[in-house]
Amino acid sequence: MKKTIQGLAFGLITAVSAPLMAADYIIDKEGAHASINFKISHLGFSWLTGRFNSFDGNFSYDEENPNASKIVVNIDPASVDSNHAKRDKHIRDEDFLDVKRYPEAKFESTSFNDNGDGTALLKGNLTLHGVTKEISIDVNKIGGGKDPWGGYRMGFAGSTAFSLQDFGIDNKGMIGPAPKMIELDLHVEGIRQ
Repeated sequence: MKKTIQGLAFGLITAVSAPLMAADYIIDKEGAHASINFKISHLGFSWLTGRFNSFDGNFSYDEENPNASKIVVNIDPASVDSNHAKRDKHIRDEDFLDVKRYPEAKFESTSFNDNGDGTALLKGNLTLHGVTKEISIDVNKIGGGKDPWGGYRMGFAGSTAFSLQDFGIDNKGMIGPAPKMIELDLHVEGIRQ
C-alpha cells in the first residue's frame, strides 16, 4: 500500500512538473477557414490573383516555446483557380505548373523564429514543379482560444514572395514580359487535436 501511494505521488509530481508539450493542430480546410492565395503580375499591366483550392496540413504550436513550432502543408497544384477556366488550363500545362508531371507541391518548415510581438519568421523547404528550395514566410499570429463547438483553435497569417524561375518555371508561351515574382498570401486556422 505504501509503495502504491508513493508511486501515485511520484506520478502526480511528474505530471505537474513536466513541461507543457506543443499542441498539434489540423488545418481547417473543411470549414474553409484557411486559404492559399497568390498574386502575380500580368504583363506588367495589372495583377492576376487566384488561389489553390485543394490543400491540407498540420502544425504544432507551443505558446510557451513558439520557436519549436512546425508546419507541413500539402498542395494540389491542379487545384489552381484564377477565376478563368481557359487561363487555369494554361497554368496547369507544361508551360507553367506542369501538373501531370509534378502533381504535388509541399511546404515543410525548418525553423520558426518568434519576435515576441505576435510576429515571426518561418523558414522551410517548398517543393514546387519538382524543385525544392528554402523560402521565408513573414508570420502574424492572429489569435487562439475555445470555439463555440467545444474545440480549441489557433490562427495565423503569412506572406512571402519568390521567383518562379528558381523552381524551373520559365514562363514559356508568355506574350510580353514574363512575371519575375509570385506573391503568396496565406491564412491558416487550425483545430487542436
